[in-house]
Amino acid sequence: MIPPEIESELGRAVRRWRQLPLDRAVAALPGVHALLADLAGEQLPDLGPAVVMDQLRVVVFDACVSEGGGAGLAERLAALRLGWSG
Repeated sequence: MIPPEIESELGRAVRRWRQLPLDRAVAALPGVHALLADLAGEQLPDLGPAVVMDQLRVVVFDACVSEGGGAGLAERLAALRLGWSG
Protein backbone atom coordinates (compact mmCIF):
# COMPACT_ATOMS: atom_id res chain seq x y z
CA MET A 1 0.00 0.00 0.00
CA ILE A 2 3.00 2.29 0.35
CA PRO A 3 4.27 3.40 -3.06
CA PRO A 4 7.76 2.06 -3.81
CA GLU A 5 9.45 5.48 -3.85
CA ILE A 6 8.04 6.31 -0.41
CA GLU A 7 8.89 2.86 0.96
CA SER A 8 12.44 3.23 -0.31
CA GLU A 9 12.91 6.66 1.23
CA LEU A 10 11.31 5.55 4.50
CA GLY A 11 13.74 2.63 4.66
CA ARG A 12 16.67 4.99 4.07
CA ALA A 13 15.47 7.28 6.84
CA VAL A 14 15.07 4.41 9.31
CA ARG A 15 18.52 3.00 8.49
CA ARG A 16 20.12 6.43 8.84
CA TRP A 17 18.32 7.05 12.13
CA ARG A 18 19.75 3.82 13.55
CA GLN A 19 23.25 5.08 12.73
CA LEU A 20 22.87 8.42 14.49
CA PRO A 21 24.61 8.92 17.80
CA LEU A 22 22.07 9.40 20.57
CA ASP A 23 22.80 13.11 21.07
CA ARG A 24 22.23 13.81 17.36
CA ALA A 25 19.05 11.73 17.34
CA VAL A 26 17.71 13.67 20.31
CA ALA A 27 18.58 16.94 18.56
CA ALA A 28 16.79 15.74 15.39
CA LEU A 29 13.58 14.71 17.19
CA PRO A 30 11.80 18.07 16.76
CA GLY A 31 12.04 17.80 12.98
CA VAL A 32 10.67 14.27 13.00
CA HIS A 33 7.87 15.28 15.36
CA ALA A 34 6.97 18.20 13.11
CA LEU A 35 6.61 15.87 10.12
CA LEU A 36 4.62 13.39 12.21
CA ALA A 37 2.25 16.11 13.40
CA ASP A 38 1.80 17.45 9.89
CA LEU A 39 1.03 14.02 8.44
CA ALA A 40 -1.16 12.90 11.35
CA GLY A 41 -3.01 16.19 11.68
CA GLU A 42 -2.23 16.34 15.38
CA GLN A 43 0.70 16.35 17.75
CA LEU A 44 1.77 12.81 18.65
CA PRO A 45 3.28 11.86 22.00
CA ASP A 46 7.05 12.11 22.34
CA LEU A 47 8.09 8.54 23.05
CA GLY A 48 11.76 9.22 22.51
CA PRO A 49 14.32 8.44 19.84
CA ALA A 50 14.05 4.67 20.20
CA VAL A 51 10.39 4.63 19.15
CA VAL A 52 10.03 7.59 16.80
CA MET A 53 10.84 5.59 13.65
CA ASP A 54 8.04 3.15 14.50
CA GLN A 55 5.73 6.13 14.82
CA LEU A 56 6.97 7.41 11.46
CA ARG A 57 6.29 4.07 9.76
CA VAL A 58 2.70 4.01 11.03
CA VAL A 59 2.00 7.64 10.12
CA VAL A 60 3.53 7.21 6.65
CA PHE A 61 1.37 4.15 6.05
CA ASP A 62 -1.73 6.05 7.15
CA ALA A 63 -0.81 8.98 4.92
CA CYS A 64 -0.39 6.67 1.94
CA VAL A 65 -3.78 5.03 2.35
CA SER A 66 -5.54 8.34 2.91
CA GLU A 67 -7.14 10.35 0.14
CA GLY A 68 -3.93 12.20 -0.81
CA GLY A 69 -1.96 8.98 -1.15
CA GLY A 70 1.24 10.47 0.26
CA ALA A 71 1.84 13.02 -2.51
CA GLY A 72 5.28 14.58 -2.09
CA LEU A 73 6.05 12.37 0.89
CA ALA A 74 9.17 10.74 -0.58
CA GLU A 75 10.71 14.18 -1.04
CA ARG A 76 9.78 15.23 2.49
CA LEU A 77 11.31 12.07 3.94
CA ALA A 78 14.49 12.61 1.92
CA ALA A 79 14.76 16.22 3.11
CA LEU A 80 14.26 15.11 6.71
CA ARG A 81 16.94 12.40 6.40
CA LEU A 82 19.41 14.71 4.69
CA GLY A 83 18.96 17.18 7.53
CA TRP A 84 20.50 14.63 9.88
CA SER A 85 23.81 14.71 8.01
CA GLY A 86 25.16 17.81 9.71
